[in-house]
Amino acid sequence: MEMVDAMVEGQLVVVTDETFEREVLKSPLPVVVDFSAEWCAPCRITEPTLREYSARLEGTVKFAKVDVDVAKSVTRLYGVSSIPTYLFVRDGVERGREVGPIAPVEFRSILKRHFDFV
Repeated sequence: MEMVDAMVEGQLVVVTDETFEREVLKSPLPVVVDFSAEWCAPCRITEPTLREYSARLEGTVKFAKVDVDVAKSVTRLYGVSSIPTYLFVRDGVERGREVGPIAPVEFRSILKRHFDFV
């Protein structure tokens, strides 16, 4: 996998402590940030839904993935203690958060609640 500005896994931008500000806070697009870990079974179950919406909303919403075991500073800064946790960030400000796995049928309404244009 080639490193450009950030690593991309499918449609999810992999974000670290070093790239969080650039990829999330300064993003021109609203961002869904998935705080997860490789060992987290509920995180793995939800990931296909995130990839699907990332493809559907490409150019409208950015989807980012933060590994809590790697990006410990960002995880601590945002008070993430349970995973998966999803932050909804627009214009550098957290607009909402959801904790726990999200069913595919719920995800669209959650996006609409946090990003009114979706």
